[in-house]
Amino acid sequence: MLLTVRSEEDLDRLAALCCLRPRPLVVALPSADDASLGVRAMRAGARSVVAREASVSALQRTVSATLAGEAVMPADVADLLVAGRAPRGSAPSAEQILWLRRLSDGWTMTRLALETGYSERAMYRLLRAFYQNIGVSTRLEAIMLAHDKGWFES
Repeated sequence: MLLTVRSEEDLDRLAALCCLRPRPLVVALPSADDASLGVRAMRAGARSVVAREASVSALQRTVSATLAGEAVMPADVADLLVAGRAPRGSAPSAEQILWLRRLSDGWTMTRLALETGYSERAMYRLLRAFYQNIGVSTRLEAIMLAHDKGWFES
């Protein structure tokens, strides 16, 4: 099965598919410029990863190898998996900074989720992925980093 992966919803869909029995062989198709999404797809259960923009022959090779029991992925995805992390340090979006600002102001996760239009579960997932991206583990660490980096000043 080929599955385009662009969002948290797509990753949730992938994880749900991989819980089916018999487990389908899923080749995730993230954008070529987002290795972290490829890593997250592999962790969610994809057997292989190839960029959406890949050539037809690359896609055919990936599908053939996957059917033969092999896992195929770009080297940058493999490097990140071996390192045990997603790439860190990309600049947060204005929306992510706003989330942190509101959390630092004492907003609850429930309130933040309601205000942003996400379910509480989706909000937790989005924040967890954001924390991982900036290299922290907790809300407090994220807020402290935001203050240190001056993200709240803009």
